[in-house]
Amino acid sequence: MDHVETLECTLCGAEYDPDQVIYTCPNHSGVKGILEVTYDYDAVVDRFDEPLDGDIRSQWKYRAFLPVADDVEPVTLGEGGTPLLETPRLGTELGVDLRVKDDGRNPTGVLKDRATSVSVTKAGEFGREVVTCASTGNAAASLAGFAARGGLDCRLFVPGDAPEGKLAQPLVYGADVLGVRGSYDEAYDLSMEVTERFGWYNRNAAVNPFQVEGKRTVGHELAEQTRGDVPDWLVFSMGDGCTIAGGWKGFREFADLDLVEGTPRMLGVQAEGASAIHDAFHGHDDIDEVAETVADSISVGRPRNTLKACRALEESGGESVLVSDEEVLAAESLLGRTEGIYAEPAGATPVAGLRKAREAGIVDEGDSVVVVVTGNGLKDTESAMRAGGEVDAIAPEIDDVVDRYPDEA
Repeated sequence: MDHVETLECTLCGAEYDPDQVIYTCPNHSGVKGILEVTYDYDAVVDRFDEPLDGDIRSQWKYRAFLPVADDVEPVTLGEGGTPLLETPRLGTELGVDLRVKDDGRNPTGVLKDRATSVSVTKAGEFGREVVTCASTGNAAASLAGFAARGGLDCRLFVPGDAPEGKLAQPLVYGADVLGVRGSYDEAYDLSMEVTERFGWYNRNAAVNPFQVEGKRTVGHELAEQTRGDVPDWLVFSMGDGCTIAGGWKGFREFADLDLVEGTPRMLGVQAEGASAIHDAFHGHDDIDEVAETVADSISVGRPRNTLKACRALEESGGESVLVSDEEVLAAESLLGRTEGIYAEPAGATPVAGLRKAREAGIVDEGDSVVVVVTGNGLKDTESAMRAGGEVDAIAPEIDDVVDRYPDEA
């Protein structure tokens, strides 16, 4: 990988060989020493010969930017290449010029597939036969699917309150799903302990430095898809902080390399019940590490990539907002009924955050905005029923239909 220079600690700047398995900088306790993959961009540009014509069949169009050796065959299910949809009805509702990037159309229904494809490819490159992670459901399903594709064993640690619908996927993919009687953070800590004891390859996006690199392809795609019409704002939900950090890094890279002109401001959205990154960005001293929200995919009490997420917000001149669970469910319904896009709660959270940012005067009327939906609504049908309402029961008689729609009979 001569296009990859080093793994650099985001805290102390210590550098590590990218050809070794290492998760965090050992100079710091816990997982604070998050590593950043750095590149020789001259070498990247020499390797990148794809036309920026909007034809994106998968994220591997940007292989030149990914930390994978040239002689390695990627483990792929066709992830990436998701559509950027014009959404005029929703835009009118929110008072902005709006487009939606629907990453719920990835192979297992979630943006995380971008990262998982890279990490499972790296697991094979490093000769590891077992992959693991902690997850509230989406990362578990993603890892299980790609592990099956790559012929690897998969062991997953999920909190006891993970939605059953999300656990069906990894079970069908043949993974060992271990329900931890505790929170996501406790499941996460256990997965890290197991990684050290057994030597399994850990996909946890918060600490695996190659994970964020896969996520940044959503930024590459958005840069290409909005080339000549870069939005004023790019909106992501935030859990561990990896996704918004990756999206910003990818978009910024294309701008730095003069492949596109300009960058958007980042708007990060968190649930009120899991607000650690927002609190850190706004300099709050009392940060609550307990997470509780209907948007389980971003229900993280101790985000490991807070620093990277805050840097993305700061570097882009962006902002962050908090939304309630009620606002998240309302946004899920709004997104569905105005544009036919079915999002899980975390995927609809950016829509709720955009509405909150409009009300607060952060986003101005008429601004150009791109919202990224990170997960499909089929991931959590129980919450979808809360958002959409009840089924109307009628008799099998025409009169019941006439009574409901008298003006149309």
